[in-house]
Amino acid sequence: MTLKYCNINPIIEPKNIEPLLDDFRILGTFNAAVEKCNGKYYMLLRVAERFQEKDKKVLVPIVFENKISKLEFDLDDENYDFSDSRVVVGKSVRFLTSMSRILILESDDGIKFTSTGRSILPDNEYEKFGIEDPRITKIEDTYYITYSAISDKGICTMLASTKDFVDINKEGIIFCPDNKDVVLFPRKINGLYYAIHRPSKSEFSKPEMWIASSPDLKFWGNHQHLAGVRCDMWDSERIGAGAPPIEIDEGWLLIYHGATEENVYSLGAMLLDKNNPEKVLKRTKKTILKPNNSYETNGFVNNVVFSCGHIKKGDKLHIYYGAADETTALVEMNISDILNLMEDEYE
Repeated sequence: MTLKYCNINPIIEPKNIEPLLDDFRILGTFNAAVEKCNGKYYMLLRVAERFQEKDKKVLVPIVFENKISKLEFDLDDENYDFSDSRVVVGKSVRFLTSMSRILILESDDGIKFTSTGRSILPDNEYEKFGIEDPRITKIEDTYYITYSAISDKGICTMLASTKDFVDINKEGIIFCPDNKDVVLFPRKINGLYYAIHRPSKSEFSKPEMWIASSPDLKFWGNHQHLAGVRCDMWDSERIGAGAPPIEIDEGWLLIYHGATEENVYSLGAMLLDKNNPEKVLKRTKKTILKPNNSYETNGFVNNVVFSCGHIKKGDKLHIYYGAADETTALVEMNISDILNLMEDEYE
């Protein structure tokens, strides 16, 4: 497997992006979706931010009356647990201390991106704690965006659409809590749209990939289990789709992420049947990308590579990925190499 890392990796770091608010500081710029439109590359970048620290107080960003507001908690308030800096936990409530938005960037070469100044912002009760991890699928002349919406009601998957990455329309919830890692197929198959999704685990199972179909991209049914975790392997604890599937001669190529019990996140791939995407034909036993470089092994969350976007150029696949939940990096690999790593799937 030959990997060609971009020579300016990470291509985006928190220091490259302006905070949304004057009293925000940026924690991470990662898990980006990328698509080409009208000769330009557009990136939808997850930007995680929090308020600047204040003596003896924890400041929590939250959407209130459709705007980003602030809650203040005293560190000596015994009604709340502040031991984990990422959350404030009460007897029956939990708040995130950071909030993510989706920033829109553009590029002429797919490497050097600049901000357009436009963002998709959390602005409703289902996005109260922020929005995360966008994916983009072009279907005919429209770009559809799926993303996770976080609130005290759970993690929903939302749908948005655009034709130009300027005017973006939020379409509402398409998968109820708790569900994430939703990717759409780029065309109808046998008259239906298809999506891969990842329901949260229950006491009986771990987070695994499911597939569903829809007549209109909004109402989803015929849910079926697609692929599961594998004991004692790099994807033994949880798996989820990365970027949307790519149609190649052999079938649908899906890049996915997997994690171990130690929360090491890596990337692998599987091949789905072109006419029956509920069927996994092949799957890589080895990773195609794992944490190795310093920006992947050390960051806000160590040992993480996580992709939400890629661009196909002939046999080359340019994968954009979040590194250590802090920066965005780019790697190029050959699709033929990925296929050569695959073995027949069986359960």
